[in-house]
Amino acid sequence: MADTCVEMRTFVQVVEAGSLAAAGRSLGLSTAVVSRRLAGLEQRLGTRLVHRSTRNLSLTDEGARYRQRCEQILADIETAEAEALRGTGSAVGVLRITTTVAFADRLAPLLARFAGEHPTLSIHLHASDDRINLVEDGIDLAVRFGRLAESSLIAKRLAPNRRVICAAPAYLRAHGYPRVIEDLASHRCIVMGEPPVGEWRFADGRNVRVGGRLSCNEGRTAHQWALAGAGLVLKSIWDVADDLAAGRLVTVLDRAPMPVADIHALYAHRRHLAPRVRLCLDFLQRELGELAVRLGIESAPASGVS
Repeated sequence: MADTCVEMRTFVQVVEAGSLAAAGRSLGLSTAVVSRRLAGLEQRLGTRLVHRSTRNLSLTDEGARYRQRCEQILADIETAEAEALRGTGSAVGVLRITTTVAFADRLAPLLARFAGEHPTLSIHLHASDDRINLVEDGIDLAVRFGRLAESSLIAKRLAPNRRVICAAPAYLRAHGYPRVIEDLASHRCIVMGEPPVGEWRFADGRNVRVGGRLSCNEGRTAHQWALAGAGLVLKSIWDVADDLAAGRLVTVLDRAPMPVADIHALYAHRRHLAPRVRLCLDFLQRELGELAVRLGIESAPASGVS
C-alpha cells in the first residue's frame, strides 16, 4: 500500500508540474526515478496514463479518471494526518519557503523560532528577488510584497506594508528635499529591477520617471547605497523601519503615498494544506502582525497593489 501511495503522489506531481523533470525537482528525485515510477505504475495497471512527447505531457482518458481518484485518496490521507497532528500541534517534514533577499533578514529569526517549536520539522529558506515557479521548484510558500495579478496561486495576507521614499540625512543636506513628486526628476534616485525600472508609481495614479547613476537588481544593495548617501530609494517600510527610527534614513514626500503592497504568503492551490504549511501560515500571520504593531507599521489609506 505504501508503494501505491508513492506512485500516486508521483503521478499527480507529474501532471501538476507538466513534465518529468519539473516533478523530479519538486519531489527531490531525478528525472530517471520519476520516469521509472510512472512506467511501473502504468505497467501494474496495464494501461497508459500519460502521452509523452519531447515538449509536453497529456493525460489519456484513463489517466484523467485515475488522476481524479488519486487526488481524492491523497486528500483523504492528508486530512487524516492533519487531524491526527492537529491535536499535538506538530509539523513534520521539510518546509521550503522563498522570500526577497531584503526580507529574509526579517523572516529568518521568525522561522528559526518556528523550527524550535517543531523539532520534527526542517526548514529551507530560499532568498531571491526573482519570480519562482512554486510547483516546478518544490516551494511550499512564497512570502512577497503585494499579490501576483492573474495568478493561480492562493494569496493569504500576513501583515500590513507600505512603501516609502527615503534618503540619508547627508544626501538631503547636499541636494535638498523634494517638495513635490516632479522634483524627483532632478534628484539622484536609486532604481532596482532586472532591467532597472526607472518609474515610480504613486497611489493617485501618477507615474514619475526617475533615474541616477546607480541601479541594481535587488533591494539590499539599494538599501546600502541609500545609507551611504548615494541617493533617494523606494523601499518597503519593513526594510527601513529600524534606520528611520535611528535617524540613519529620513522619509520624503510623505503626503504622496505609494500604492499599498501588503505582505502576502503565496502557495499553490491544494484542497488540504499540509500541516507544516498551515501551521507556518498561522505563525507568520501572528508574529508579523505583532511585529508590525511594535514597529508602528500601518498600511497607507490608498488602495492597490504593486
